[in-house]
Amino acid sequence: MSGFRLPQGGDGIDRSQPLTFRYNGRTLQGFAGDTLASALLANGVSIVGRGFKYHRPRGVIGTGFAETNALVQLGEGAALTPNVPATLVQLREGLVASSPTGWPSTRFDLGRLNDRLAALLSAGFYYKTFIWPNWHWFEPFIRRAAGFGTAPALPDPDRYEARERHVDVLVIGGGPAGLAAGEAAHAAGAKVLLVEADTRLSGPLPPGVEALTRTTALGYYDANFVTAVEEIDTGSLRQRLWKLRTAQVVIATGAFERPMLFANNDLPGVMLAGAVQTYIARYGVAPGKAALFATAEDAAYAAAFAAQEAGLAVRAIVDLRPAPPLAEQARARGIPVHAGSHVRAARGWSRVRGAVIDGPDGTQRIGCDLIVVSGGWSPAIQLFSQSGGRTRHDPALGGFVPDKAAQPTHVCGLAAGLRDHDEAVASGRAAGLAAARGDAPAAPLPLAGPPAPPLPPGDNPKRVFVDLQTDVTLADLEQATRENYRSVEHVKRYTVWGMGVDQGRLSSTNGVAALAQLRGDDPAALGTTKYRPPFAPVAIAALAADRPNGALFRPWQHLPTHDWHVDRGAVFEDFGHLRPSHYPLAGESMEAAARREALAVRGNVGVMDSSSFGKIELKGPEAGRFLDLISLGRPSTIPVGRARYNLLCDELGVLLDDGVIARLADDHFLLNASSGHAARVRGWIEDWHQCQWPLDLVTRDVTEEWAVLTIAGPKARDVVRAAGCALPPASADFPHLSVAETTLDGHRLRIQRVSFTGELSYEIAIAAPQAGMLAGRLWVAGQAFGMVPFGLEALDILRIEKGFIHVGTDTDGATIPADIGWGKPGQREGDYLGKRSLLHPSATKAGRRQLVGLEPLERQEPLPVGAHVVGGSPHPSQGFVTSSCFSPTLDRAIALGLLADGRQRHGEMVDIWSEGRAFRARVVAPRFLDPEGARLHV
Repeated sequence: MSGFRLPQGGDGIDRSQPLTFRYNGRTLQGFAGDTLASALLANGVSIVGRGFKYHRPRGVIGTGFAETNALVQLGEGAALTPNVPATLVQLREGLVASSPTGWPSTRFDLGRLNDRLAALLSAGFYYKTFIWPNWHWFEPFIRRAAGFGTAPALPDPDRYEARERHVDVLVIGGGPAGLAAGEAAHAAGAKVLLVEADTRLSGPLPPGVEALTRTTALGYYDANFVTAVEEIDTGSLRQRLWKLRTAQVVIATGAFERPMLFANNDLPGVMLAGAVQTYIARYGVAPGKAALFATAEDAAYAAAFAAQEAGLAVRAIVDLRPAPPLAEQARARGIPVHAGSHVRAARGWSRVRGAVIDGPDGTQRIGCDLIVVSGGWSPAIQLFSQSGGRTRHDPALGGFVPDKAAQPTHVCGLAAGLRDHDEAVASGRAAGLAAARGDAPAAPLPLAGPPAPPLPPGDNPKRVFVDLQTDVTLADLEQATRENYRSVEHVKRYTVWGMGVDQGRLSSTNGVAALAQLRGDDPAALGTTKYRPPFAPVAIAALAADRPNGALFRPWQHLPTHDWHVDRGAVFEDFGHLRPSHYPLAGESMEAAARREALAVRGNVGVMDSSSFGKIELKGPEAGRFLDLISLGRPSTIPVGRARYNLLCDELGVLLDDGVIARLADDHFLLNASSGHAARVRGWIEDWHQCQWPLDLVTRDVTEEWAVLTIAGPKARDVVRAAGCALPPASADFPHLSVAETTLDGHRLRIQRVSFTGELSYEIAIAAPQAGMLAGRLWVAGQAFGMVPFGLEALDILRIEKGFIHVGTDTDGATIPADIGWGKPGQREGDYLGKRSLLHPSATKAGRRQLVGLEPLERQEPLPVGAHVVGGSPHPSQGFVTSSCFSPTLDRAIALGLLADGRQRHGEMVDIWSEGRAFRARVVAPRFLDPEGARLHV
């Protein structure tokens, strides 16, 4: 094919505005109004890509969405966009595009050697040809050879936005039927919005109708909710996502012209008749010099006449029908018409050089550089199918048309299979009026006319391409039929027919017809493949355009004393809140800082911000009873002024969270939840209260109202007193697990003596706005006792040494209280959440994974978290490491883990494996330091 710009014509371009662009490194020129495809054709570029599997040359075949071959990569670097049909790219100054296929170039591709190896690459070849010796040997090479483009690795520099609209009637499609529908709906008093993917409508916009051009309807969902994307390409704004809610929808999306099946129908120079007519009339581009038209219906004749008037030599019209109605008009123009004939094969290596036709007069060869095909029309039923509508096969059309709507959806024009212009416009008016009135969609009538002609026989089924984008041939469909693939969905997945970027727009109907012909079935019995949104590719960022991102998506949650930690050199990590991980000294690593801080707490005193712990107050006469129902313990028996460690389980008896419940008054409790589970526990409590046990109490989340500073270590009491916080003089008067309220400089304090470190600890709560004052007082008081701040890394060491679990880290989705040493399953009297599950035999069966301690034989090397304890043959996993650290207090590596029947295996040596490395460890009780708890009670 040798395309060129016509000296005149092209009502869609402005020849006074030349534009320069680059394609595959070449600098080329087009005009304002061109698409990239029309500009490439005008510059004589015939090969625009390579086949997916065989790497045969590909050229432009269609326009708009009816394009399977001309996929390009736009832009460079961070602005790279893969797999964009060149027919949808509006030419602009400085545009950079390239073909994603072909090595070392698109024109000369060594990958075409695959064409000689076609016998090894038939349908399902990856299950057969490369099954021996091992698929994984071949997989990297096949994946590199396949595909249509390169995904950008850099952040997207463009902006996207989203908007919502509510209208009475949404018209999808700006052709004659769509414009008629919009005009009729508006005239009936409806608020109408029309969306059209093209840059212009087919005619004047009716007054009062709002239109969005360059806007593609992507998906049609329940309740008449339609999404669409608008191409912007101005400044940094690239796309705008529209969320459209409407009472009625009119689908006027037109139809896709079908290619014809013959050998080598994939060569550059084989184009759709409607596309050739569009390139000539709209862009002033001749896709070739000598054209042969192959058709099964009348549309190709108009294209042939337009080509002849533009100066192209029309060699012949080859019509499958024995008596074409327009044959005499063509002959009167000097165009030979071969009735009852078909193209058997295209000739050429890198482009069309001629055609072989079969007919009543035998086989003929005709020289040409352009084969223009029109095999009929396939209504664009994708959106209708997405809406839940049913389709049916129409023999007169040879394709599938909308049948029964599932929503208030009216279909008109070519989308309903109406090829006559006047009929299409009339159907548009009727659809618009019915939509404005709110009438139910009318039942479509069978189309008039004789059945569409059958598919012609191909010269070589291995070179008859049904799906040009995925290189699926007629031979592949024959193979799938022989191998008894019956469902079109199974054939689709086995052969990858219809699984390309175009989703089978040009191949679906031909594929169904070919399968039906191979089986001797009716196409109606086969049906179509499932059409899923989006209808066309869309940037992921556009879909998320109306969603907050960055700090707006999840704002940083700061502790009330955030600035105080910053002043002390804290390194923060995101744990829901930004919390200090460690406080390194100059040149100190995280590990070294954490060990130093842990030793300071064990030997002296440290301060930590615990404000992110969940704080939920329950108050009312039945608060205690409610807590009994949702807890494993009996919170109702806690004395006022005391606290108790507690577990929460779900209905299956699986651990949900742990924490301390304090009783502030007879009818007033404070439940502390772990930081990571605070929000979940809050909603969970509210759910059980409102939906299951509506007892007489109120709940209130006060997590953000109170700041909490934890003072831990042997000298913690001295620091708290020195800061002016009133404490009883004797430890016995305020023992471990006590709670009291006092004041500091007139500010209310709530002090709990609880510990997650294994040391004497006080959690001092104050109103969040006064947190800075409290931190300053405690810090000044603590300097005399050598107090240091400590972060979560040090806390992890301290709690592992003590054997304190972290729910979600040292437990999994099957861990029940007994697995961590909390008595026998279900032993507590009375009803509570999860009890019935805990009484099930599975709760006491052998092999349950139980919490254990692990001491590596290599004392200085901590075990990897997640490493598996293995044993037996063939070395099944018996458990895994859940928490691990080096203990500076014990001067050795220690770990916690879940191990099958772990409590019965204390003292046993086990093998541990992780990423190719083996370790040995001794199973011990999950308490490495102060198992009696003496340090807690000083």
